[in-house]
Amino acid sequence: MFRGSFTALITPFRSGQLDEAALKAVIEHQIANGTHGLVPAGTTGESPTMSHAEHRRVIEITVETAAGRVPVIAGTGSNNTTEAIELHKFAKSVGADAGLVVAPYYNKPSQDGLLAHYHAIADAVDLPIFVYNIPGRSIVDISVETMARIASHPNVIGVKDATGEVERVSRHRNAIGHDFIQLSGEDASALGYNAHGGHGVISVTSNVAPALCAQFQTACLEGRWDEAREINDRLMPLHDALFSAPSPAPVKYAASLLGLCEPDVRLPLVESPDAVKSRVREAMKGLGLI
Repeated sequence: MFRGSFTALITPFRSGQLDEAALKAVIEHQIANGTHGLVPAGTTGESPTMSHAEHRRVIEITVETAAGRVPVIAGTGSNNTTEAIELHKFAKSVGADAGLVVAPYYNKPSQDGLLAHYHAIADAVDLPIFVYNIPGRSIVDISVETMARIASHPNVIGVKDATGEVERVSRHRNAIGHDFIQLSGEDASALGYNAHGGHGVISVTSNVAPALCAQFQTACLEGRWDEAREINDRLMPLHDALFSAPSPAPVKYAASLLGLCEPDVRLPLVESPDAVKSRVREAMKGLGLI
């Protein structure tokens, strides 16, 4: 179920409000173009600036619109363990297939604190957990040893790894076993991640090029590495362009060029500068997307 190209969904806004119709259109576009799974209400979905009601509504719309056609890993993380438990409970109640739980940000917990945080959520809610390790944003890094301790809980089934260290796939596999699902959190290094034995990616770029991202991941999963490298080379200018300003401003601009939604982001993020917009347009033209 949890293999291949999972899209870290953008959250469309219009005049400052959640654009439910556009979100549904984005989801349908993803499924029609072969995306293997959806991840609503994560960082790319601007969860830090959504109200609790909006956060829940985005998860609910995604599950309802997907309607079982692809799995949904809902963003349920928080640096408040109690809040994460409540979000995880909600995701289960509306039918999400799993929750993505980010390492607590700003608090800077110890490795023992990280273990206690994840096990508290896993004990409270019988819904599979993907641990999201992103030290660049959360400041804390979940060590391989701690990941193995966290994964000892039967409700913890995998990781979204945004460390950029592709060798962690092998280290996690040795420490935890082959059944632990390892998804890359970085588009640009996903090829190397998969070559080490990863099972896919939670992708920003697939918001813009879902079909090509799905083809790339399928080629990796099926061991067609020459094809995977060729697709990866084609995608790399788009990967780079979409992270040439704070995300998700560039990817929302790209989605607006596809007619999917407005390019609106919420403060403290701002619209991409013109140079970034030009770079995004050129990368999309190079792939025949516009």
